[in-house]
Amino acid sequence: MELNGHTFLDKVLGIVKEETDHETALIQFKHPKELEEILRENLDISKKLNDQDLEKAVRKVLQYSVKTNKPTFRNQLYGGTDPYGLAGAWIAEAFNTSQYTFEVAPVFTLIELKVLDHILKLFGISDGDGIFSPGGSISMLYALVAAASKAFPEVKRIGMGGLPEMVIVTSEDSHYSILKAAHWLGFGIENVKVIKTNDHGQMSATDLENTLQQELALGRTPLMVNATAGTTVLGAIDDLENVAAICEKYGVWMHVDACWGGSLILSKKYRSKLKGINRASSISWNPHKMMGVPLQCSVFLLREKGVLHEANSAAAQYLFQQDKFYDVSYDTGDKSIQCGRKIDAFKLWMIWKARGDIGLNHLTDHVMEIAEFCIQTVAHRSNFRLVTMHMQCPNVCFWYIPTFMNNKMENEEWWNTTHKITPKIKEQLTLRSQAMVAYSPLRERKNFFRLAFTFHPVLEKSHVLDILQAIEECGEGITLPVL
Repeated sequence: MELNGHTFLDKVLGIVKEETDHETALIQFKHPKELEEILRENLDISKKLNDQDLEKAVRKVLQYSVKTNKPTFRNQLYGGTDPYGLAGAWIAEAFNTSQYTFEVAPVFTLIELKVLDHILKLFGISDGDGIFSPGGSISMLYALVAAASKAFPEVKRIGMGGLPEMVIVTSEDSHYSILKAAHWLGFGIENVKVIKTNDHGQMSATDLENTLQQELALGRTPLMVNATAGTTVLGAIDDLENVAAICEKYGVWMHVDACWGGSLILSKKYRSKLKGINRASSISWNPHKMMGVPLQCSVFLLREKGVLHEANSAAAQYLFQQDKFYDVSYDTGDKSIQCGRKIDAFKLWMIWKARGDIGLNHLTDHVMEIAEFCIQTVAHRSNFRLVTMHMQCPNVCFWYIPTFMNNKMENEEWWNTTHKITPKIKEQLTLRSQAMVAYSPLRERKNFFRLAFTFHPVLEKSHVLDILQAIEECGEGITLPVL
């Protein structure tokens, strides 16, 4: 073992390349206790190793890790990383810089500001503000804090005790982080009012307005409406123009959770799906999802400058001194809930510099075309059944119905059996290392598969066909006794 570890560091790129080679398995699944026993010596950190033994231990760990760079990893709303973004991540980690003051991160501060400015303009916001955050759940906290600060500036000083009762409005298909944010910030989850969605997963504008009217009549203050651009399961995009008009009518903060679907803004062809997002008070977008920026890389945007700083500033005198020798307006850390903050903007900057607006436009169009190909293929393939043909984001949701289920009455018992079939297919796909595909129930719909497509790795139609074929093979191997 070297004291500085540089020799081992030189080996890391080679190790990563070899352990993510196209010949390696997607996953060698072991149940937790079994895996714990296999890796018992590797997991122990009480004994030091020389570099040779350390490399063996690392390779053992990677052997049983999921290879998210594979085309067959469709398990979450992220996938492989953009190689340029990975290079940016390694550089960022190597320089170990914290993004709170200009003096410790001069160029990285300018990069963050420039990237945010470019993103704001893409979303149609000419003079807004923003911050990079750890993820969409934290951005939801930012949105609620900003909304409360804007509606009741005194909340920062006196708390919520003397303020009117506040409610938050969201759709039934929105991300669960809004419930956690309501709990963490003291609103209470019972004060999150849930709006019904249509068959495509979009929030009902009529029910939204009725709910706002009812809450106002009861003397409560609707603090924020949370619209979604790309729901987790169906990939639904709410009618943002309509939601914006309603929020403006009643003077309510409009947040758009575009963590998944926000990447469509990169495409000239598909950005119209986000029409009205420029009218939002705040927006969250996760480039680490569809776009493939290495985890983590998320942005929180606001249409109005000053709100973010006013809501979050604590003016720590040991860090944000106002008598520094440079322009302290470039010390962006006081806008953040964090103190230490990674230079996540640099990863995104690397990708944008390498690919440009045109390259990212092409990748967005390609991923939507692949999703459309998948939908059309599923629609015309026997034993597959689409949940919806209406594609908004690159989400494709469907059931696989094994042949033994054909020609039977589709009653409650039939659907309950289908509900068990989907996770069983998932199990077989995983154990065989053929694919990792997410599944979910949704309201009255029983368990179905969700294929979510991302920029990286760049998929071809053959990859889609291979995944569907694997699902069919596993599905046809299922019989009633194994359920």
